[in-house]
This record gives sequence, C-alpha cells and structure tokens, in this order.
Amino acid sequence: MRKTDTYKTFGLIVALAFIYSNITKAQGPPIYTDTPILLGLDGGGIRTFGKFTSTGTGNSFVQPFIIPYNLTTDFQIGIVQPFVILFPKGQDSKSGFGNLTLFGKYSIFQKNGKGKTFRGLLKYKQSFNTGSGKVSPDTVISQFDFVTGYITTQYGIYCSIGYAFISQSMNDKLFFNFSFAYPLLPQKYPPFQLNLFLELNCSHMLEISKNLIFVSPGMQLITTSTFLIEAGFQIPVVDDLNLTDYSTSLGIRYLVF
Repeated sequence: MRKTDTYKTFGLIVALAFIYSNITKAQGPPIYTDTPILLGLDGGGIRTFGKFTSTGTGNSFVQPFIIPYNLTTDFQIGIVQPFVILFPKGQDSKSGFGNLTLFGKYSIFQKNGKGKTFRGLLKYKQSFNTGSGKVSPDTVISQFDFVTGYITTQYGIYCSIGYAFISQSMNDKLFFNFSFAYPLLPQKYPPFQLNLFLELNCSHMLEISKNLIFVSPGMQLITTSTFLIEAGFQIPVVDDLNLTDYSTSLGIRYLVF
C-alpha cells in the first residue's frame, strides 16, 4: 500500500463519521489503545483473536490465546500465548510460538452515571523470552501502565501511559496512547455495533531519544457479544528511525467461553 492510498482511506473513514453523525450511538473497545474496563468473565474465560498486519517491510499474522481470571471485581490476572507467522519481504515465511506474557490489572477508581462511566486502572505486563527465535525477540520486558477512560453511549475517550524496561542492553521505552471512539449505530441488545476510532500512538526510546508517533484511524463491527471484526491503519507522523512507511491491520476477536 502506498502512502497516497492510505490517506485516501483515512479520508473515507472521516467522511463516514459525518454521514452517520445524526444517529444515536453505541460503542466497543479501542483497536490500538487499552481499555480501563476489566473484560474478564465471572471468574475466567478464554479469548483469542487473529490479526493480520501489513507494513513496508512485510506482513505478519498473530493469533494470541488469552486466559483472564478475576480474583476480585477489581483485580484481574491472566496469561497470553501468541502464535506468530512472519512474511518478510523478499524472504521465506517463518512461524512459531511467540514470547509468553503474564499480566495483572487492578482497578483504582470507578465512577458510574446514567449511560456513562469514568474509570482508571493500573496494569503490569511481564514477558519472557520463551518463544521461537525465528519470530520473537530475545528480550525480557517488564511494563507498567496507567489506563483511564471516560465512556458514554455517545462517545468514548481512552488514554494510557506506560514505561517498559527491556533487557539485553536495549533501550527502555515510554508509551502514550490516546483514542476517541465514535459509535455509528443505535445501541441495542443483542449488540450490533459499528464504531469509528481515531487514535494517537506514541513511543519514546530513552537514551537515544528517538520517537515513533502514529495517527491511527480504524473501524470496528460488533456482530454479537462474543465476536467482532476490526480494521485499522497507522500513519507515521514522526519516525526518527525510519522504521516504517505505514501499518495496516485486519483483526477478529472471539470469546471462546
């Protein structure tokens, strides 16, 4: 995909927002930004999603299996094990299991009103270099995040800030993500929702003081309470290391039980 094609797609998504701007709305979780809502079931469950990503250097497919467990209504732990397939440009494909990640989320505040909620949580992720060297970096990463969001039936505002400690003498990273969600269809049950997202995804590499900033529009279709399809793309507006020209993704999330 060329940059000009990416900008045309962005324009189409923005136009769709104005076309549906007079409709009563509903919404789902962001595509690239975390949510402050604990999404585990009453005690646990299994989630999975397939995500295909295309960039200027090649394509990839990731299928993570996620098992969350609610220790209390405010505290959730879980495990993530991804399966990864890489399609580097001009090279043979590679596949294997990625690095294992453990996580914990703790809700620190929650204020609910009629048709709205304001929440915040602390999140910790710990990844281990257990994956195949063909598809996973040989690093151990510890990351702390603060995630907050103001969510209504008309719109949603999400924000997260995090710090990642990375092993193997690599640069630690500071992350910032922001998402604005705009539902396009009336709220109903069972759910059938079409949502527009506009996100800002930033990372700052310490020590070398380099930045990577994406503007990330996307759309999401929720067909049932257990299934959704989403598509998005990331346009780099700051790329100090010249890592990529663009990134497009198509994903499916599915709640197994």
